[in-house]
Amino acid sequence: MTAWLLDPGVLHLNHGSFGATPAAVLEAQQGIRERIELNPTRFFLEGEYQERLDQARRAVAHFVGADEAGLVFVTNATAGVNAVFRSLEPSLEPGDEILVTDHEYNACTNAAIVSASRAGAVVTTAAVPFPLEHEREVVDAVVAAVTERTRILLIDAVTSATGLVLPVAELVARLEPDVRVLVDAAHAPGMIDFDVSRLGASYVTANCHKWMCSAKGAAFLWVRPDRRDDVYPAVISHGYNGGWPSEGGHLHAQFDWTGTHDPSAWLTVPDALTTVEAMHPDGWPGVRNVIRERCLQGRERLVEALSIESPAPGDMIGAIASVPLPPADNSGSAIFDPLMGALRDRHGIEVPVFTWPAPPERVLRISAHLYNQQGDYDRLAEALVAELGT
Repeated sequence: MTAWLLDPGVLHLNHGSFGATPAAVLEAQQGIRERIELNPTRFFLEGEYQERLDQARRAVAHFVGADEAGLVFVTNATAGVNAVFRSLEPSLEPGDEILVTDHEYNACTNAAIVSASRAGAVVTTAAVPFPLEHEREVVDAVVAAVTERTRILLIDAVTSATGLVLPVAELVARLEPDVRVLVDAAHAPGMIDFDVSRLGASYVTANCHKWMCSAKGAAFLWVRPDRRDDVYPAVISHGYNGGWPSEGGHLHAQFDWTGTHDPSAWLTVPDALTTVEAMHPDGWPGVRNVIRERCLQGRERLVEALSIESPAPGDMIGAIASVPLPPADNSGSAIFDPLMGALRDRHGIEVPVFTWPAPPERVLRISAHLYNQQGDYDRLAEALVAELGT
């Protein structure tokens, strides 16, 4: 793990929650910070910030198949979701519906609830089964929940708690343009082959600090050309009335400067892309193949240890995968199960155990990245057997 700063005394099987940043990327980030502090006025006001930001944007746009004019940086995918919902509030009418699934990330569902309440709209939920046998179960569940009042669908590219790669492109083809689709792709870039423009969705937001392995606080929002003029950041700043920055189109003017902050995570995303690419002789395709295979192998080891069937087909798995656990009384925690603490404190394993979809049901989710090996999942399986008595 010399390329990473992860504690060697802990088995890290939770890349999916916060990512892990290679040491070389953190060094590049510190170099940017030092460059800023040499003369902050010059850096931000005399063009260097914008030039470096445009370079980073270009690299990300190329990586995810997006056009630069439609791509802006945000701090995380949740911020991207909030920006879209806040921008849509004026167009929503009482009784309109925002559709989510019961696999959606809690923070983003909350953003939908708040925006809906401001407009007198409602949030409806499509119940997607898990375990499941085929991705068409996802399509059928979502399409069945669409009504004549559905205005926007918020859908994960890869679900958080359940670790499923969803058939987003098929849903977009079925629903757009009558129903706008906002893709919460927090986990997708770097984990799966992901092309923003080919999806056809109205909006796509994703993290760079998860599977792209950038420093924390880097994400992007992409907006389809016909939707761009009506999208604004949650924080309104100088660009709203044509102030600085005033070039680069509507989205860039609104999002590129929303006040003073540390932009180093954004500016070093290209360093993350090249650093991880160099970790495999086949570059990023090789990285994606390796981490997916490790994840699938890890899931099979857990399925065997728990004496259960695989809860989802292999073609719906990227580099995170969840398995159901025996039900337990989780009344002391609304999200995380006490088993998570036991695995960390007694076995030195960092892996999330979620209460899902509601107590007493729960799932354990593994992640795989290049610093993980097959033996990691053997160790987890043995710890689970010890804790659960299976």
